Amino acid sequence: MYNHYFDLKGAPFSIAPDPRYLFMSERHREALAHLLYGIGSGGGFVLLTGEIGAGKTTVCRCFIEQVPPNCRLAYIFNPRLSVGELLQSVCDELHIPLPEAASGAGIKAYVDAINVYLLEAHSQGLNNVLVIDEAQNLSAEVLEQLRLLTNLETSERKLLQIILIGQPELRSMLARPELEQLAQRVIARYHLGPLSEAETGAYVAHRLAVAGSSGRPFPPALTPAIHAWTQGVPRRINLLCDRALLGAYVENSPQVTRRILNKAAAEVFAAEAPAARPRRLPLAAGALLALAALSAAAWQVMPGREAAPVKRAATPATATAPAPAPAAAANAVRGAALATVPPLQADQAGALRSLAALWGQSLDGEDPCAAALRQDLRCHQGRGGLYELRLLDRPAVVTLHEGPRTGYAVLSALDEQGVTLSAGGRRERIGLADFVTRFGGEFTTFWRMPRAFRDELAEGDRGPDADWLAARLAQLEGAPAPRPAAALDGVTRERLRRFQGTQDLKADGVAGPRTYMRLNQLSGVPEPRLLARAATGN
Repeated sequence: MYNHYFDLKGAPFSIAPDPRYLFMSERHREALAHLLYGIGSGGGFVLLTGEIGAGKTTVCRCFIEQVPPNCRLAYIFNPRLSVGELLQSVCDELHIPLPEAASGAGIKAYVDAINVYLLEAHSQGLNNVLVIDEAQNLSAEVLEQLRLLTNLETSERKLLQIILIGQPELRSMLARPELEQLAQRVIARYHLGPLSEAETGAYVAHRLAVAGSSGRPFPPALTPAIHAWTQGVPRRINLLCDRALLGAYVENSPQVTRRILNKAAAEVFAAEAPAARPRRLPLAAGALLALAALSAAAWQVMPGREAAPVKRAATPATATAPAPAPAAAANAVRGAALATVPPLQADQAGALRSLAALWGQSLDGEDPCAAALRQDLRCHQGRGGLYELRLLDRPAVVTLHEGPRTGYAVLSALDEQGVTLSAGGRRERIGLADFVTRFGGEFTTFWRMPRAFRDELAEGDRGPDADWLAARLAQLEGAPAPRPAAALDGVTRERLRRFQGTQDLKADGVAGPRTYMRLNQLSGVPEPRLLARAATGN
């Protein structure tokens, strides 16, 4: 209805899976990499989970398009089947011929036919992959039969690869004691989280561009509200933005306004409320001076007016002494044989306290993140797997799955061959493939920032954190430092975009945790590093 009004060639926010509108975030790419890894891993189960509307089907479609020619694929999208119905569906999908009167012979006839087919396919150098969508609807009896199908194997590999795609409760199902044998055969798993705020803005812009939009129906200032209402779930974004465009059309507005967006959200999400967001309160002049003094004492990293860009600043005089880099620990285990079973501990808080020790801090109390804040450390909870960890380049507490058991370990080093993990007083170097099969993509790390600083800065903000950011960006470009107590202007925001673009960050002109982390690394703020180049001193 609104397409002609906004001069669009199609409906940009239809919930139909139109491949033209495909948007792959880094999380989606990481999930896709896990599925592709599973094909060549020698058989077993691969698990992909995610919230409703997170894009699991999108990843699955991309995976199907990239299946190599030597793979035969069976795809089941309606798993509410009995054991016999499931086996019959597998035979239908793989075009497995059945003996006469197979329906009267029971389950054994289907299993025998599948086994014969898999052996013949293996002799021809072919792999077979069974993909089951909405797998949280599988019964325990059907899951057990699937496990039995993977029993057929050679001395080198299993002959059937099974990929289970489902909602988060699928993970809980596999944690049941009666399914422990199946859980132990999961060779790779990934939980697909929601889009970040920056990715939400990019998602909206991408779909509008594909639809032929030449204007800006959604001003960038609305991105935080869209993300708050939708929690970054693509399907919810589609529903909200579609209704908002309809509202703008009805009101003859050239853009979606905040009022139109909120009205659309109230209609689409009924009584739901947007996620709470911290309010930004104006600071009095006296408070600004006090916070500036505190920040100067905490970091003393305000740059001078030297023209040359700074590669690494001197260690702040009053800052906590730099934590020892994980070089010694990493080098001590680098030459050792790689273990296959990672160390795990059930206590995430204990793992976070061990992680804080790499920052030279001791955290007391039940909530490590709250204790860290009192010591000018911030917790950053991320989802995104190895890609995100490499980009952030800092140790982290990672969530690992060992069969039905979920635990935590401190990841202190990462290179092309493996990772260094520690938990419960045990330290091991684990091969990268063994790590990936257990890593669900969830992690928590720290970054150093004075308590007076805000987690995020945008154009127009002012204060000691805005002063630090503007001065640091100017110094990195070799420009004079802006005057203190000035609001972040267009010049600083453009510098911020340039900086983000050169550092593999989202170039949105908003300073968030990832931008601060990278600035800390370039500014000499004492923080440990994760990648091998930091451990070896290169």
